[in-house]
Amino acid sequence: MRRTDITGDDGTWTGLSLDVQARREPGLCLFSAARRLLLAQRSRPVLLATVEENNYGVDFRRTDAYRSVIPPLRAGTARTLAGHPDRWAHRFVRYLLAAPDSPLHDGRWLLSRDSPLLRWNHGRLPQSEYWASLLIEGHPDGYIDWFVHSGSWEILPLRQMPDADDGRVKAYRKQARDGSLPPVLLWWVSGLDCHLVLDGHARLAAAIAESVAPPLLHLHRTAPDDEVAADTRQAVLRYETELDRFAGLRTVNGAAVPDGAAVAGPPLARRLRELRSAPRPTWAWPLPGGEDRWRRVAREVTAGQGPAVG
Repeated sequence: MRRTDITGDDGTWTGLSLDVQARREPGLCLFSAARRLLLAQRSRPVLLATVEENNYGVDFRRTDAYRSVIPPLRAGTARTLAGHPDRWAHRFVRYLLAAPDSPLHDGRWLLSRDSPLLRWNHGRLPQSEYWASLLIEGHPDGYIDWFVHSGSWEILPLRQMPDADDGRVKAYRKQARDGSLPPVLLWWVSGLDCHLVLDGHARLAAAIAESVAPPLLHLHRTAPDDEVAADTRQAVLRYETELDRFAGLRTVNGAAVPDGAAVAGPPLARRLRELRSAPRPTWAWPLPGGEDRWRRVAREVTAGQGPAVG
């Protein structure tokens, strides 16, 4: 498995690229049967969902069976790593790779500090109101509204969010106030068109209670080099065309005209980074038994019988 730190134009760390191998099927696996989805952590159903035929949204049911693969984070560790999202990312990745029930599978992934959720508010709403508005309500049943809230900007907790007076939340509220709150780990799932909370339900609740923007680490699948080769060639071709245009201008107007590399180079670099970091659709595996199996699991979940998947 290869890890590569990703930096922005100014050298600031923005993410951690992962090339994962020898994990053909994840332990936290999304199964599909037509419009029905099942998220299972190994053999435990975690989330059942049905996409509406009109594509306006998704009905879901949580089972409370989800267990985070990130162990409890100590206050001392939080103080040591405060302000270092890169170190948090490497720490989380170690747990994600070591655990048999994480969502990682073969392919390229990006764990990034740059989530679109951090950019959409633009200061229009208080932090508590903004982040509370992103949370998808409903327990155990709820609805993801694609018609009203388009653009993958909602957050679906994988278990019920704790109250502001919960003991864990109270402990994290102090860290939210002093700037040492560990990141909330989110996973973007294209089939639900929202972000799932993999770890940090209490930390997110603490940030909302203190009206601060929670630090985030955002996990999604990206494309390996062979999948972006054609788009890369197009980007390089545009770069070369721009250099040719500048060369023509230099021929007519003399050496006072720049060669164009300073103008065309940065957009090329940004485009190449985008091609390698943009989210790709989440993989889903066919559910054994199809829709009939999904319905059986749903009935057993409703009856509280704790079914196994597979």
